[in-house]
Amino acid sequence: MSMIHPLADVAECTIGEGSRVWQFVVIFKGAAIGKDCNICAHSLIEGDVVLGNRVTVKSGVYLWDGTRLEDDVFIGPNATFTNDKHPRSKNYSDQLSGITVKKGASIGANATILPGLTIGINAMVGAGAVVTKDVPENAVVIGNPAEVVRFV
Repeated sequence: MSMIHPLADVAECTIGEGSRVWQFVVIFKGAAIGKDCNICAHSLIEGDVVLGNRVTVKSGVYLWDGTRLEDDVFIGPNATFTNDKHPRSKNYSDQLSGITVKKGASIGANATILPGLTIGINAMVGAGAVVTKDVPENAVVIGNPAEVVRFV
């Protein structure tokens, strides 16, 4: 059975068995969350977002339309996802570019991921990194802009 904290704001969406949604989380209509996920406090998930199974989203993470997180992904606190390559106030783009995080990858606290990128299978993004290009599978990236420092 999934658990939704009474102080969460969860619209009509899919939440898999065993998943937990904590206080002050907002989930829009249409989102799909897999089994055994943990969505920590003060997070937001828009409607065109898909999370696989056993995904952890730590506090302060906002997942915008087009985001895809595969199974066993970890998103650290306050990691920043983007989906608009040319943001302007009151000018809403119809060409949003979601981010894909492949199976088993981890994103460190306060990392920033630019629109349209893919983080490869089992890759690791270091805390505070600014990811400006795709990350290969099994790569560890750090810095601004993020660069590969080794493979795991």
